Amino acid sequence: MTPPRLRRVRDAEAVARAAAEELVLAAARAVAARGAFTLALAGGTTPRRLYALLAAEPFRGRVPWDRTQVFFGDERPVPPDHPDSNYRMAREALLDHVPVAGVHRIRGEDPAAAERYEEELRRWFGIPPGGAPPRLDLALLGLGADGHTASLFPGSLALDERVRWVVSPFVARLGSRRTTLTLPVLDRARAVIFLVSGGEKAPALARALAPAPGDEPLPAARVQPAGGALWIADHAAAAGPGGPWPA
Repeated sequence: MTPPRLRRVRDAEAVARAAAEELVLAAARAVAARGAFTLALAGGTTPRRLYALLAAEPFRGRVPWDRTQVFFGDERPVPPDHPDSNYRMAREALLDHVPVAGVHRIRGEDPAAAERYEEELRRWFGIPPGGAPPRLDLALLGLGADGHTASLFPGSLALDERVRWVVSPFVARLGSRRTTLTLPVLDRARAVIFLVSGGEKAPALARALAPAPGDEPLPAARVQPAGGALWIADHAAAAGPGGPWPA
């Protein structure tokens, strides 16, 4: 298993630009190898600047949008026009502005969202029942101050799921269900990039990259793709206990 890599950059703007460059490279590799680029977007506030960059030149013209299929890592239990919707944020910041080939949103407002999204993944990737999880070309992820990523929260039973690709666990601290890809799908991704910005994330980043002996791994640290995850963090996030971390 390749260990995670940390790239330390100046600020949130630099996080977005570094991630945009990595996405351009991942898209080019995928299209050259397989003729399509499968991308899972993250929700939350940190990725919004990345999406705005991708929607404008020069990055807009450097991504093969007509070969790109967009998926989502997680979604809130709201309709697509709700202010809290990850899909709405991505649509307004990016998807309305690029000629993307296909968008596969999680229908978070549907009580059967997890089952239906797993069916959508199985259909698009052409995977029969009993087959291995799909291989996304790139999964973008964030990091919560509590160490969660996607909607995989500390203590969630979803962290131990090894069969289902998508689940909708109840998150007690939020008082609602959240639909999320599971670790078997995230670990199969050809590339995983974590975007981390802000000093409030520093303790979680430190625990994720260098946990103390005997510590329970944070959910984000349990994402372990074969090629290793790339963590792009600004100086504020990378200055936590044990930091500053080397570039």
